[in-house]
Amino acid sequence: MQTSHLTKLSARIPLLLASLLPLASIHGGTSMEKPNIVFILVDDLGYGDVGFNGSKYYETPALDALAAESLVVDNGYMYPSCSPSRTCFFTGKQSFRTGVYTVPVLETGDDQENIFSRWTVELKHTLFAEPLEDIGYQSIHLGKWHIVGPYPDEELASSFPLKEKLTQPDPGEYGWSYRHKTPELQKYYPEGRGFKKNVGGTYRGDPALEVGGYKSETGGYFAPFSNPFIEQKPDDEWLTDRLTDDAIEFMEENKDAPFFVNLHYYAVHGPVRARSEELLKKYTEKAGDPVLGQGMATGKRHAEQAAYATMIESVDDNIQRILDYLNENDLRKNTLIIFTSDNGYNGGMSANDLLRGSKGYIYEGGIRVPLLLNWTDKIKPRRTDTAVSVLDFFPTFLDVANVKDYSGTLDGDSITPLFQAEDAQLSDRPLFWHIASQWKHGTCSVIRKNDMKLIQFLKDGALELYDLKKDPLEAHNLAEEDKETASKLLAELVEWRKSNQVPLPPNSSLEF
Repeated sequence: MQTSHLTKLSARIPLLLASLLPLASIHGGTSMEKPNIVFILVDDLGYGDVGFNGSKYYETPALDALAAESLVVDNGYMYPSCSPSRTCFFTGKQSFRTGVYTVPVLETGDDQENIFSRWTVELKHTLFAEPLEDIGYQSIHLGKWHIVGPYPDEELASSFPLKEKLTQPDPGEYGWSYRHKTPELQKYYPEGRGFKKNVGGTYRGDPALEVGGYKSETGGYFAPFSNPFIEQKPDDEWLTDRLTDDAIEFMEENKDAPFFVNLHYYAVHGPVRARSEELLKKYTEKAGDPVLGQGMATGKRHAEQAAYATMIESVDDNIQRILDYLNENDLRKNTLIIFTSDNGYNGGMSANDLLRGSKGYIYEGGIRVPLLLNWTDKIKPRRTDTAVSVLDFFPTFLDVANVKDYSGTLDGDSITPLFQAEDAQLSDRPLFWHIASQWKHGTCSVIRKNDMKLIQFLKDGALELYDLKKDPLEAHNLAEEDKETASKLLAELVEWRKSNQVPLPPNSSLEF
């Protein structure tokens, strides 16, 4: 059986105490003050889409400067698409526990090839904001929510597994929004799940809710916003700016109490829109990055990459605004800042010739994301090779907030031991993925351990084994050459599925 978070931590108490000593030191060695937490999630930002991870085309000076003062995780991992990544983030639970495997409308194939994904996260799954609310945190969610479906009543009343994949309304259809604002459905929204306020979070995975969707003029990024969960303001112009405005306003209102800002930018998810003509001209004329392949396309694709670059620069500008606010109000020393993305870059909008795959793929280009953690004097600035999973955020939030009595199931580990030094138990542990519905490729399970990554496709049991240290492009399948490693990792992966009763699609040839 999956062990609880507290059980797993019991063996690590000495390490945790050592890691928490720097956290307590600013409080005179007495009771720990609850830190503020600012969690920034950019949508579809690739590992190499930032300067601190090597990009020479995209410009991220604020993030690069922050990275120099931060713990930069070179092996930060999400799921390959937004729905499972966000569900894992909010619940701390693996995909098989919630039934969220991918974005439902993207699934391919029939009910024999898939366990069709859920959309709505059931109320039995606690979100991290709920235990934080219990100890006094004032939390706000801004931007993409995407863990409630457009028709949650019908979805949750259905018999699972589903016979057909879930659907969503066409852009410009707003009938769903009236129901979503009722108390019956608000319980699936931020205000019903530990947050004080929701700005812009809906069922939808992109901001283009208006007629025309991706083909509309604004794409949801320019005001007036078509989002029924954003109250229009006279000075609204650009969605990324507006979400930052509200984040800063919330911090100002709650700066005397511990706050949690959960800022999930819709950027840089499509539809791509240039922030300004001036920025578009800058990137259109700028030389591309021949190493990563960014800005090297021609024709319409080059224009799209240039527009995408303006969206990245806009995110970077807004992160600087958040840092400026924290610095000017003397909040920086008691604020943990985490910056990351929900999956790899969307193919066509960006490029990374040093990693295989992109959003939707289980390969590194689809699941490895930029990740940095910053906390003045509490986190030692450096880069680490230790692999960190999206599942680790929930237990980490509990640790830094000094929550001792959470008894729910969590599949990750607190990474506070990594704040000041490398940690053998974190670096040696396995990470797992399970994708029981298909989009870019067939269903699969994955184990990553000590730089080795084994993929088992669930239909026929086919194996792929890669040494990520030597072969980050995952170009050389070692499953036949290194049968000993493949066998050991496969045994551990199968045992994980067996002990946790992980469901397999109907067409799987596997017993467990």
